Amino acid sequence: MARPVEVLGILDEERAELERRVRASTTSQRDLRRARIVLLRSQGMSQRRVAEQVGVSLACVSRWSRRFDVDGIAGLLDRRGRGRRPSIPPATVGKVVDQAGQKPPGRSRWSTRSMARHAGVSQSTVSRIWRRNGLKPHRTRTFKLSKDNHFERKFWDVIGLYLDPPERAVVLCCDEKTQCRALERTQPGLPLGIGHIRTRTHDYYRHGTICLFAAMSYLEGKLIYRTEQKHTHVEWLRFLKQIHREVPKDLDVHLIADNYSTHKHAKVKAWLKRHKRFHMHFTPTSSSWMNLVERFFADLTADCIRAGSFTSVKELTDAITTYLAERNENPKPYRWKADGEKILAKIHRARKALEEA
Repeated sequence: MARPVEVLGILDEERAELERRVRASTTSQRDLRRARIVLLRSQGMSQRRVAEQVGVSLACVSRWSRRFDVDGIAGLLDRRGRGRRPSIPPATVGKVVDQAGQKPPGRSRWSTRSMARHAGVSQSTVSRIWRRNGLKPHRTRTFKLSKDNHFERKFWDVIGLYLDPPERAVVLCCDEKTQCRALERTQPGLPLGIGHIRTRTHDYYRHGTICLFAAMSYLEGKLIYRTEQKHTHVEWLRFLKQIHREVPKDLDVHLIADNYSTHKHAKVKAWLKRHKRFHMHFTPTSSSWMNLVERFFADLTADCIRAGSFTSVKELTDAITTYLAERNENPKPYRWKADGEKILAKIHRARKALEEA
């Protein structure tokens, strides 16, 4: 009489985890085989049939069945001390890791090749060590911390307008998009097609620039705009007068703007003093990200300017005004959703890190 097949006991949560490993595309073949062995054995399949179905030896099925029976999921992990010993000395690994953040002589950063020559190992070894430790010396991130002494007061003043706009008033995010260049590509590029991307020449003819003044309503997303050749206090005053004409007279006007000198010119201040319904709210210095019209300028650049080819300033101006007119027909307001306390906490951490560095 044949000996009865021993069924491997398994808990529900263990079965769920093993089934997840079998389904996951990121599971290694080693872990996938072990999970399949345990699952098949828990279904009452003999060790010989499991070995044939999984494609491993009978001893392999026996070993992982026994390990799981004793230690559960943890038993499917490799034990420490087994496998090939590392061929790179720990001191060399430490050198590759520790010096990755330091500047090499005469250079701004290490590459895998320069570090390989420095440490006396191969380029692939350096790449593997850096990847294992999450080091990416070739990448950088830009940042700018405001040094405004009144940062928090201005910060909450602007955010307060976004989160709780005043009644009987309009909140306008204002700024200038300067140096909008009318660039004409020297040769026509290929259009987008199946199997290839759109092309354009890297060189161009420059026909001049214009400056766009824009004020975006926070609640509605509509824009008041004008184009000018310059962006001095004279043009800014003309824009303020345009806002004064287009906004209903019974509404106060709260303008969010940056600290550009033309916004604080003596003649501008005198005009604002005569028009009491205008209230200026300045973002902290080096904090243009708080002005939501900047987000619109990014859309304008991507949709209208960057990929265009313009034979004259007038053609660029017409393209911009057409884009803005279509935008006003179907306005898209931007909403402030970020938590102010979390932003300040992040800024404080960054300042502390700079001080320690």
